[in-house]
Amino acid sequence: MKCFSRYLPYIFRPPNTILSSSCHTEADIISTVEFNHTGELLATGDKGGRVVIFQREQEVLVEEQTPDVVLGSILRVLKFSLPSLQSKNQVHRRGEYNVYSTFQSHEPEFDYLKSLEIEEKINKIRWLPQQNAAYFLLSTNDKTVKLWKVSERDKRPEGYNLKDEEGRLRDPATITTLRVPVLRPMDLMVEATPRRVFANAHTYHINSISVNSDYETYMSADDLRINLWNFEITNQSFNIVDIKPANMEELTEVITAAEFHPHHCNTFVYSSSKGTIRLCDMRASALCDRHTKFFEEPEDPSNRSFFSEIISSISDVKFSHSGRYIMTRDYLTVKVWDLNMENRPIETYQVHDYLRSKLCSLYENDCIFDKFECVWNGSDSVIMTGSYNNFFRMFDRNTKRDVTLEASRENSKPRAILKPRKVCVGGKRRKDEISVDSLDFSKKILHTAWHPSENIIAVAATNNLYIFQDKVN
Repeated sequence: MKCFSRYLPYIFRPPNTILSSSCHTEADIISTVEFNHTGELLATGDKGGRVVIFQREQEVLVEEQTPDVVLGSILRVLKFSLPSLQSKNQVHRRGEYNVYSTFQSHEPEFDYLKSLEIEEKINKIRWLPQQNAAYFLLSTNDKTVKLWKVSERDKRPEGYNLKDEEGRLRDPATITTLRVPVLRPMDLMVEATPRRVFANAHTYHINSISVNSDYETYMSADDLRINLWNFEITNQSFNIVDIKPANMEELTEVITAAEFHPHHCNTFVYSSSKGTIRLCDMRASALCDRHTKFFEEPEDPSNRSFFSEIISSISDVKFSHSGRYIMTRDYLTVKVWDLNMENRPIETYQVHDYLRSKLCSLYENDCIFDKFECVWNGSDSVIMTGSYNNFFRMFDRNTKRDVTLEASRENSKPRAILKPRKVCVGGKRRKDEISVDSLDFSKKILHTAWHPSENIIAVAATNNLYIFQDKVN
């Protein structure tokens, strides 16, 4: 992989894929984005309960041509080639992501005992490592986790003895000879089938799912509890964290996110609305009500305000690929914690500190409660997270450089390099800057994903999915 710090402000070209629907509804809004372990597949979930999987094409040499347009079954896909010239009329086309499979993962439900509607919105998607020709992924809405198998079929059986060519049962008395069924080639078909349904274990809304490194278990977390599941057992789970007080009036914090350690199957972390992170070891006890480590940064009394508790709530927590660090995202910052140091983070990055003076209006329009995610690149050297006005931020941990980029159709022209954006807080505004008062808070990037080994990122902006890849020399 190229040295990221060298190309940081210019590393991503406009998307080789933009996914959107021209007239979108609430159901079209993307609610989660996730690459699989190889980066070959990219899955998105939306508020309509649908999962759309994209597959990366192989890199090929093709004759130079203008960008083409392909209509998918649900989403419109605009494909732009990002060539590196091989000759005057040949280009090297980078692998593009195209629609591979689309299926309805969850449907709206109604809990009659509690008179409660259960939304179909996909909260999280997590891939399992590929063990055979099929792919497996977990998807969850507020209450139910499902294990899906995605497989290909390019042959169909023919020549049944008890059925005719149209599939109708034949009269056994009319069968005079026996035939050996054969497999005939057919057009490739991608099937998604639910293999397991894990339900009825959460009283509150599920906010996180995480696959364990033993690949036999996973955990699901809601506001007050975390449950441990075995992939083979759907009717029973083990409660490993329960912070619900005997009297709900004494409730002071809720669980906001949880994740397993990437290498140690006994270790996991969960974050809270108070801005704290707890590291737990399942070897210590069956119920991890006592944490092994407690990460919290002391609050500066001079910065205390009415909004302090709200903006300190952690919306996402991620282990680094090495397992040495934890990254957390709160409303204004991204923090990196060393597992060996609990009293303060080793790195703090300001995402949009210019909004500190706007907290009152952000509280009134409920934007202050937005939950932004954060991701590592494959080598844990760069951090990415979203912001408003379709901006997303990147921070290079080695050089301490940062950049603000924008995901929008206006600047998504073929072969054009994304230009860094700057926000002007006060005083004279330069030509290439945007005033903080001009930011569009309805355009927000909450969900992002980074390819596990390459500089390819996926950014969800409302109902649009932008895929950027690194600069081609």
